[in-house]
Amino acid sequence: MMHVSGKGAAAAASGRSRQTRADAEYGWEAVFADPLGQVVQQRWADAALAVAFEELEPVSAFPVVPGQRWGPGQWWSATTGRHVACGSAAMRAQLMVLDRDPEVVGLAGRPVRLLWRDGRGKVYSWVPQLFARYSNGTALLADCPSRPEAGGERARRAVPVLEAACAQAGFSYRRLEPLQKVEAANLKWLAGYRHPRNQGRPGLAAAVREAFSRPRPLIEGTEAVGDPLEVLPAVFHALWHGHLTAPVDVPLNAHVLVSPATGGADGRRDSTGGPGSGGRQ
Repeated sequence: MMHVSGKGAAAAASGRSRQTRADAEYGWEAVFADPLGQVVQQRWADAALAVAFEELEPVSAFPVVPGQRWGPGQWWSATTGRHVACGSAAMRAQLMVLDRDPEVVGLAGRPVRLLWRDGRGKVYSWVPQLFARYSNGTALLADCPSRPEAGGERARRAVPVLEAACAQAGFSYRRLEPLQKVEAANLKWLAGYRHPRNQGRPGLAAAVREAFSRPRPLIEGTEAVGDPLEVLPAVFHALWHGHLTAPVDVPLNAHVLVSPATGGADGRRDSTGGPGSGGRQ
């Protein structure tokens, strides 16, 4: 049995008291569109437990900002085989990362709005850009700012409230940092080969994995299998899905070292890959 000192017990009680006060103060509620398109509002604690947010359409559309080069669109998810609403290039990059995570089983764009009240009863709201469901049932609510100050003071004040609401549900909330340029470029390229059609003819995927059963330069292993025009899409597909790995912090080129998968359920945690335009999907 674990014994808790007087100070430890007091600290734990204080923590529970603060959480209770926070719950009472904020009175979190969730607003979302159900599968029939009807808008529903209910206690956040109940919704977080019962609602499959990863299967819902956006509760409100992504805004179109005049003058921006990249507007709202759709990301085809290799994890779910469905499209995910996407509001910006920064969000697309984070979708790429999560789409490759072997622990992610569901993705959605803006599926829920959180409402809360301050100590004077004033109502506030926030719609996180991204929802990801993990295989263990937990989830991530996230925003994908293109720069740290994006969202201004309103976003800054929402962070601790969203963190507390997610902690109550056993979820997490994060403002995801933009990817480094080289990593983003690598992931964008590989994402174009994420669709199953890029595995190629029967037996090609197995031949590719065999060719890279030991670390070797990308072009060397590719030519060992056959014509690069046929084999390279299968190599890139394997890199996206984590059957092979390559460094993420150097440009993907003919001489980059490709290795067999070593991490996660299918190696995706250690492999190059991520956000993509889907131009070659």
